[in-house]
Amino acid sequence: GYDVFVSDRGLIKEKYKQELNENQIPFEEGQHTESVVRSADLIIKSPGIPDNAPVIKWARESGVSISSEIEFAGSYTSAKIIGITGTNGKTTTTLLTYHILKKAGLNVGLAGNVGYSFARQVAENSFEYFVIELSSFQLDGMSTPILDIGVLLNITPDHLDRYNYDLNQYVSSKMRLSQLIKKGGAMVYCIDDELIHSAMKQKAEGIRYYPFSLQKIEEEGACLDHNEITINIHHNPISMSIHDLALQGKHNAYNSMASAVSARVLEIRKEIIRESLSDFVNIEHRLEFVAKVHGIEFINDSKATNVNSSWYALESMNNPVVWIVGGQDKGNDYNMLTDIVKDKVKAIVCLGKDNAKIIKFFKNMVPLIEESSSAEEAVKKAYRLARNGDTVLLSPACASFDLFENYEDRGHQFKNAVRAL
Repeated sequence: GYDVFVSDRGLIKEKYKQELNENQIPFEEGQHTESVVRSADLIIKSPGIPDNAPVIKWARESGVSISSEIEFAGSYTSAKIIGITGTNGKTTTTLLTYHILKKAGLNVGLAGNVGYSFARQVAENSFEYFVIELSSFQLDGMSTPILDIGVLLNITPDHLDRYNYDLNQYVSSKMRLSQLIKKGGAMVYCIDDELIHSAMKQKAEGIRYYPFSLQKIEEEGACLDHNEITINIHHNPISMSIHDLALQGKHNAYNSMASAVSARVLEIRKEIIRESLSDFVNIEHRLEFVAKVHGIEFINDSKATNVNSSWYALESMNNPVVWIVGGQDKGNDYNMLTDIVKDKVKAIVCLGKDNAKIIKFFKNMVPLIEESSSAEEAVKKAYRLARNGDTVLLSPACASFDLFENYEDRGHQFKNAVRAL
């Protein structure tokens, strides 16, 4: 029943223009018309638009209500909603949780930063459950409790350019998740994460809290004990060996725990959870094996758009690494990579328009550093630097928008270049 107008300062892809025209929705591209913005009753803002953008200032000055797509759509569905956030691992955890619910036979939709938008699915489908990946930008635009379960995986510095280079502002953004959980709902969180542990000292009433940990035994939630993961909700535990998890590595043990706890909160059967955790296939562009060429392994981790993600990727490498890194810097602090780069990396190939910061930081740690301005050039240089038994790892630690459309485009170009060797 709304009278809808779409305003995009960028250019709208043809397939979306066609859809807008088919639905008789007027639009503009390449600009925001101030008079139109100021005359609106409600603006649903793309999460990528920062609060200090002129278009948002106009709306605020005119008293226009501003909502997020997630919050807006949430008011039009009675489905149970699981919202998952964290600096790293949220896509994997969202897809794994969706996999468990789907295998359990639930009528479930996948939305947010993966799949179609939440609003489209609420409008076109009648799902009884939703698993939604939530970025900090999406959380910033929400204030209404719409979640039945909120999952917080970790908090490490990321997107600090959006938060005035203030880590506390970023932490507050992630911690907003706890305010979006309905009374009687559940919060699932990593108690090993120092920033979360500190922020969780104040807990809201009316919400159940389930921590997960690899470092200590938890009465309720999930923990690791002698290579056995135990998920214990309502004093009804489920256990499985860490070696049986489809997703290996420390960070993925956390992701598996978070998904399993959420599933047990929904009272999904133990055998379904065990089976799902052991047969899940991870997503494209996340530590994805591409090919082995003359004994050199190529791994696509293009989704690693921050330093912490690249740390996890390097930590899981067992061979000497030629590391392809770089792109659009988001205020990166590379200090946390010092030890692991010294230990694992034999050469660096920078992939970005401006590589000065990376070269300056790593030049005394890594003997060989080269620059490239395309995926094809990066792959050829990395291949030349690598030897039989080495791994070429694309794990950029940066956004992709300086040279690529998005991280998927970067990953696809990398894979094409590897296959062309």
